[in-house]
Amino acid sequence: MKEGTREILPQRRRCETFTFKHDNIVYTASIGYYDDACTRPGEVFLDACKTGTAINVFVRDSAIAISFALQCGTTVEQIRSAFTRDAEGRPEGPLGALMDVLAERAGRVAGAT
Repeated sequence: MKEGTREILPQRRRCETFTFKHDNIVYTASIGYYDDACTRPGEVFLDACKTGTAINVFVRDSAIAISFALQCGTTVEQIRSAFTRDAEGRPEGPLGALMDVLAERAGRVAGAT
């Protein structure tokens, strides 16, 4: 893929949905994957607890930006390492926490093959 070129996902694709908790807020994430590898995400949807709240709008819009970055060739690890972390390396925000979950899941799947 040429740098900066957006790679569109196929119409039908594997998707997984899961929840995770960060700072006492439960988030629901749905991840769509490319067909060529079961660990390469190409889209991210993220919702916080209540529709219409500022946090929900923020995480939904941020997930769109992450999706565009993934579709333009940015890796989960590159995105993950860019988010703010505390002194012990833990993510300070929900997007960093989501990227940690994706990196962990990719490692677990890659290690199983």
